[in-house]
Amino acid sequence: MKIGYARVSTKDQNLDLQIDALKKAGCKKIYEEIVSGAKKDRPVLANLLDNIREEDILVIWKLDRLGRSLKNLVDIANHLIDKKVGLMSLNDPIDTTTSHGRLTFNMFASLAEFERDIIRERTQAGLLSARARGRIGGKPPGLTREAESTACAAETLYLERKLSVRQIAERLGICKATLYAYLKYRKVEIGNYIHRKS
Repeated sequence: MKIGYARVSTKDQNLDLQIDALKKAGCKKIYEEIVSGAKKDRPVLANLLDNIREEDILVIWKLDRLGRSLKNLVDIANHLIDKKVGLMSLNDPIDTTTSHGRLTFNMFASLAEFERDIIRERTQAGLLSARARGRIGGKPPGLTREAESTACAAETLYLERKLSVRQIAERLGICKATLYAYLKYRKVEIGNYIHRKS
């Protein structure tokens, strides 16, 4: 059975667009939640994840409706996979009920792992640098191998112009400032960015 999850951040926003799309996609039941995506406590989503059953498919409007971050999204998707539940996003190339969708999800999961490693390595390098200078703080030198991979992916997505800058940053699990820093590192010319919608 297809089960939908719709979320908006404030009461001023409307769930109708998401709900209509979820119904059109064949959802028999739809969970509705009004809570900021940044908040850890999302009781409606928690209830859904507890009650969804094997062979059900969780359908969402977009990935950012489900996860607070790329890591959080990957954690939720892995929880669903463990329960043998599919995940389908109506506006992203994610559908874990297909081999192509699983491949795309695995790429996101790898990028999330890269980002965790980058943060960990940067923190350790910063601490070592700070200790060498006899003070707290410090800036890690250069990019790690994993950060190089993310920078390369950022360059490819940016030059393809199929996603907006915000979408690229979300896809890679980084902020826009980091995305621009990676592009600068890769010597990508940054001008008026107009993405071509497919």
